Amino acid sequence: MRDYLLMLFITAAVTLLLTGPVRKFAIAVGAVPEIRARDVHREPTPRLGGIAMFGGLLAGYLVASHLPHLEEIFTQSSTPRALLSGAALIWLLGVLDDKWELDSLVKLGGQLLAAGVMVFQGLTILWLPVPGTDGFYLADWQGTLLTVGLIVFTINAVNFVDGLDGLAAGMVGIAATAFFLYAYRLWYGYGIEAAAATTLISAILVGMCLGFLVHNTHPARIFMGDSGSMLLGLLIAGCAISVTGEVDPSLLKQTVDGTSGSAAMVPVYIPLLLPLSVIALPVADLVLAVVRRTWNGRSPFSADKGHLHHRLLQLGHSQRRAVLLMYFWSSLFSFGIVAYSARGAKSWMLFAVAFVCGLGVLLLLQPRYESGLARLLGRVRPRRSGSRVVATGGKRTGADDHRTRVDAGHRDG
Repeated sequence: MRDYLLMLFITAAVTLLLTGPVRKFAIAVGAVPEIRARDVHREPTPRLGGIAMFGGLLAGYLVASHLPHLEEIFTQSSTPRALLSGAALIWLLGVLDDKWELDSLVKLGGQLLAAGVMVFQGLTILWLPVPGTDGFYLADWQGTLLTVGLIVFTINAVNFVDGLDGLAAGMVGIAATAFFLYAYRLWYGYGIEAAAATTLISAILVGMCLGFLVHNTHPARIFMGDSGSMLLGLLIAGCAISVTGEVDPSLLKQTVDGTSGSAAMVPVYIPLLLPLSVIALPVADLVLAVVRRTWNGRSPFSADKGHLHHRLLQLGHSQRRAVLLMYFWSSLFSFGIVAYSARGAKSWMLFAVAFVCGLGVLLLLQPRYESGLARLLGRVRPRRSGSRVVATGGKRTGADDHRTRVDAGHRDG
């Protein structure tokens, strides 16, 4: 555990320290988009935060490859190499999109290419959990199509949920933490060595999210952009695929002692259920958006301000409280599933979940909770300094040529 915690903190520290210089670089190259009609934020804010996150990813890989207990993962499994290859491609695509806003078809092609590279290097779904069986094993072409589809779908789902300050990084960080606990239990608790790669990647992903959140919580000083959201989506999908691609389902069923029937199948479903904590909200929002726009006689692809985070703000929630609400439900879902897989169907767990649910709702409804969190974040966030300018098409004018900054506002929808 100490090696994973060391790697997590180093990844978080590198991401945190790189975000400041990356913000200045984004302003210098003009990666400060103008505010659109559907945006929630009110002042131009630089993007390209994914550059710092990718730097944290490389730092995590570098540290892990030199730790005695983790270096064997890189030689015994192709998952770390496949994920890094796909992450590099999707990150580069996102950087280009943050600067020049690529066409949607070009972005889709790049996502398919990144997913294909990962599949080519062996990161593939080999089986699916089917009740009453030890797992339904897929043909090569079935596994390839399903893997590519899941990666592309998750990339766009995380990109879609990136609508408020700190929302995407926080939700992915929650899901990655749950993945880490689950994979660590399989690896060190039950000796399933195939789960080692998932444990490694999920720990690095938690560090990336934590380091970036210091700069990205409301009011955000920088946005992760597509370079960050697509990177997070690819990595969280890789965590799920690495388990279903390398761990024997019969071994997964044995991780629950003294259970039978549906309870014994819980560990098998975990790799597919945990990503729902990230995907469920944006998918529901996407479906509602299509229905809403079609019902009003508009194109399903037309932009509006009717998304879930827009509605939470319209109901009177502040941006920070709306994000905390989504954090809470994602945490309850993710960690509840992991706890269920560890303990089975226990009646006390139902009461515990109900208690935590009620307690969380009460806390989130208290104004003191939000103000206290704001004071805490204010102590750890980097202070603002420098002059204030308004970005117009990424150009700087007048006395701001030598020193510029863009104050953060609200995240776009």
